Amino acid sequence: MSLEGEAGFATPPFQAQDALPGLKRALRDLKLTERGVSFELRGKRVLELTPDQASITARLARRLAITPEWDILHVRSAADQRKLVDEVKKRLARWELED
Repeated sequence: MSLEGEAGFATPPFQAQDALPGLKRALRDLKLTERGVSFELRGKRVLELTPDQASITARLARRLAITPEWDILHVRSAADQRKLVDEVKKRLARWELED
């Protein structure tokens, strides 16, 4: 049985517009520079966020490059948001070691 049925209420739906400021704050805390819808590290774009009603689409660079290849991630819940921030942290650490 699910907890949802036992408790008698459902979790509120993910509100992308409400989650976006917190996500941006977390990314700035990682020393990324916000430029419009994208975030940069040392002048190179590493992340782009595109919100809609139910989710946030994130394009995350595979490598630190002037013209990066992108991985597409979808943020549809608070857990997905935490996973995105964790993935950005991992890539930042990897890029730091590569330099």
